[in-house]
Amino acid sequence: MNFFLLQVQNAVDTLTNAATPAVPKKEMHLIDVMMQAGWIMIPLLLLSVATIYVFVERWLAIKKATEVDGNFMNIIRDNILSGNVTAARNFARNTQNPVGRIIDKGLQRIGKPIDSIENSMENVAQLEMYKLERNVNILSVISKIAPIFGFVGTLVGLMQLFFNINATGEYELSTIAGGIYTKLITSITGLIIGLVAYLFHNILHTQVEKAINKMEASAADFLDVLQEPTR
Repeated sequence: MNFFLLQVQNAVDTLTNAATPAVPKKEMHLIDVMMQAGWIMIPLLLLSVATIYVFVERWLAIKKATEVDGNFMNIIRDNILSGNVTAARNFARNTQNPVGRIIDKGLQRIGKPIDSIENSMENVAQLEMYKLERNVNILSVISKIAPIFGFVGTLVGLMQLFFNINATGEYELSTIAGGIYTKLITSITGLIIGLVAYLFHNILHTQVEKAINKMEASAADFLDVLQEPTR
């Protein structure tokens, strides 16, 4: 009797499994989700491209500006002490970096009071600092507005979702969940872009500070060289 009941139960389970269709496993593809996120992904994409471009361009420019020959000041010092200011100026001018231009300005003012030479060099240093920091603040702006764009995209998407639910009366859980996670991708994208832009801004700011320190150290060494013969 028990064997017969067991066979009946197995038959019922088999029929039940056969009648129940297999639910296909859904996979979330990032590209597809981003395509469904809507128009807000276009400005986010532009912000990401601008972030990468500004970082790479400024990184290369700052790196080039900080490449100074280790014997630069020694050569300048030897030429000044030997009285060959023209050779010192030619060497400084040919270096093609901020330190060389600052020292060249100081060489042009040789013979004038130290304060006048120092002020002239400081003016050139200010211009060089401005060139190094150019466009770096764009990354700071992007780090603030990218998350805002992402949140706006999510809010607009959710508003459209609930409007459609109210208009059609369809409120299945799968439809709501699908719409919500699709719209959340804009917030996630905006936060990631903002974080990357913030990190890039700090990295470039640190490199600019290093370049400024090199300029200040070279200017101080130059002023010491000018006063060395009188010691």
